[in-house]
Amino acid sequence: MTKTLTTSLWTCAAALSLWAAPLAAGPPDPALNLQACRNGRPECDRSRLTLPELTEVARADHARNVTACRNGDESCDRSRLTPPEAIQLAVAQHDLNVSRCNGGQSVCDPSRLTQAEARDTLAAERRRRLADCKDGIGTCDSSSFTSSELAAIEAAERKRLMSDCRDGAVRCDEAQLTRPEAREVELAGRRRNLSDCANGWDTCDSSKLGRQEAIEVERSTRARNLTACEAGSASCDFALLSPSESAALATAERQRNYRACVTGRGYCDRSRLTPLEALTARPQPTVAMPAGNQP
Repeated sequence: MTKTLTTSLWTCAAALSLWAAPLAAGPPDPALNLQACRNGRPECDRSRLTLPELTEVARADHARNVTACRNGDESCDRSRLTPPEAIQLAVAQHDLNVSRCNGGQSVCDPSRLTQAEARDTLAAERRRRLADCKDGIGTCDSSSFTSSELAAIEAAERKRLMSDCRDGAVRCDEAQLTRPEAREVELAGRRRNLSDCANGWDTCDSSKLGRQEAIEVERSTRARNLTACEAGSASCDFALLSPSESAALATAERQRNYRACVTGRGYCDRSRLTPLEALTARPQPTVAMPAGNQP
């Protein structure tokens, strides 16, 4: 008897402790619960909402359902829409289908189009096919085009051919060019090669340069090299410098070296100073770096 009573007391105590734990923790924050209900989250406890809050949550649920229907989500419940909302949804879905059909999208439903909308869709499809033929996109089916449309396609093809050949594109078919077009393409190629050579690009073919063009390229090469030498660039080729350019660079370098020796900033080679410069450019005292800052 005593053992049974003791076991029962322990059982009651355990149950009371489990029941008291949520009480000690306190109820959830009403504001957080209201936010969860507004957003339709599963942790929402509607039994703790006030009447105004229930009305607010109901409006939020309804607005969320309207949005789901507009987006075509599976969660849409059309039976909950008001008559004006149902009409707006039908109008929006019809307009969306018309837009998809006019854009040639696979999700278009032609059966929902009116006769006028179907004619507009066919006209839009024709315009797309004509534009693709002009731009050389895909396989062109010109069987249904008018003579003026065929002429426009041919003109676009010639224009695209000339553009490819002038730019040196690999898809250029020179066999299709007329003599005047071939001369124009040859001239464009010479200009392109001259530009490549003048800029020092690897695509330059110096064997195609005329005498005057070669002179222009050499002038550009020397000017570009002088700029590189003045900037101290590794691409500088001193062998390409003229005597006057070499002398000017040597003077500029002596001045730079003297300033470095005087100011203590920059590379200084005291062995290149004149006796007078050496007097004015006294050696700068060496500042010992802290041990922690030494490399």
